[in-house]
Order: sequence, then C-alpha cells, then structure tokens
Amino acid sequence: MVATIGVLALQGGYEAHARVLHRLGAVVLEVRVPAHLQGLDGLIIPGGESTTMTIGVERERLAQPVRALARAGLPMFGSCAGMIMLDREHLGVMDIAVERNAFGRQINSFEADLELGPDRELDGLAEGPVRAVFIRAPWIVEHGPEVEVLARVDGHPVAARQGHVLAVAFHSELADDDRLHRLFLGWARAYARAGGASEAGGSGGLARSRASQP
Repeated sequence: MVATIGVLALQGGYEAHARVLHRLGAVVLEVRVPAHLQGLDGLIIPGGESTTMTIGVERERLAQPVRALARAGLPMFGSCAGMIMLDREHLGVMDIAVERNAFGRQINSFEADLELGPDRELDGLAEGPVRAVFIRAPWIVEHGPEVEVLARVDGHPVAARQGHVLAVAFHSELADDDRLHRLFLGWARAYARAGGASEAGGSGGLARSRASQP
C-alpha cells in the first residue's frame, strides 16, 4: 500500500522531507491550506522558522483542522521547528513544552549518533544509532505522562513520541539515514489500512475524502 503524506509547505525544509518520502515510494502532497489536508495518511511538519510558520498557520486557518486530524489519529511527525509547532503553546498536538534554539545559534550546530527508544524497541531502529543533525535545535523542557522520551543529548530530551505523533529536535531529513521516515510511513500505512482509525497509537475514526493510491 502506498501512503499519501502531506508536508506542511508554508516555510522551511519541506522539500528535503519530500525527497526522502518520494525515494521511499510515498505520494507527497504540499500542504498550504486546509483543503490540502484531505485524504492524507500522515502529516510532516518540517524544520524552519517556527514564528513564520505560526503566522502562516494562523493566516490560512490550519490550526483547528490539524488538531482535529491529530485527535482522529492521523500520524504526525515534526522535526526541529516542527517539534516546536506540535507543542502546547502552538498546535497543542503533543503534551510538551519546548525551548527554542536551546543548543545555541547556527554556529553551534552539530551532529550526533542517537539510540532511540527504550531498548531500541522502535521498529527498524534496532540496527544501530540514528545520525542526527542539530541546527539551532530546540529541546523539551517539560512533558506530560503520556509522552515517551526516545532520546536525550546532555540529559535534554530531543526525541519523543505521544501515541501516533513523533517529534525530534534534529533534521532527520538531512542525514543519510531514512529509518525515521520509514517508521513514520509504517504508521501511515497502518492508518490507511484501518480506514482512518490509526493502529499506530491513535483513537477514533476519520472520514477520508479520497483514498491514497493502492
């Protein structure tokens, strides 16, 4: 089954995510207005400038439709600024509080190898550490009980999952490692097979306006 993945394309590194998804065989749709959210099996919010993204989300009235899809179980994946957009103060999709630019300015960018998940139990990630590219990266300063921290750097949470929603502080789309995207596509395919009721940790149903390609 081919998954249809939307990538929020108001600003930021959406094209890099799209290239990875295309390589993995997904159908990719750029999301700029609420109508573009119809028929998706998953949604990615890329890195970029969270302030600019927030302005765009408010201008296009995307916040409420995205929240509704999250409640319905649509898998979502945020990277860097995408993690910020998913937090309590922005879209409120995850029960996390995030500090922007926590690791410093662009000059403080770095790469690291991360072991994700307790006992590396996430599907496809037991093959070894994930290469993570941190650019003006945030970290999680607080999270609720339903949030599972998957990785830390210097004691600070930089990757987390809450049900069907994954957030990372780094740019997984810039590293030569597509396992996080493969994991996310697995969730999206499960959501599609269930007809909109995600098997990847979500709950509830979602009326699909159009089917993804078989």
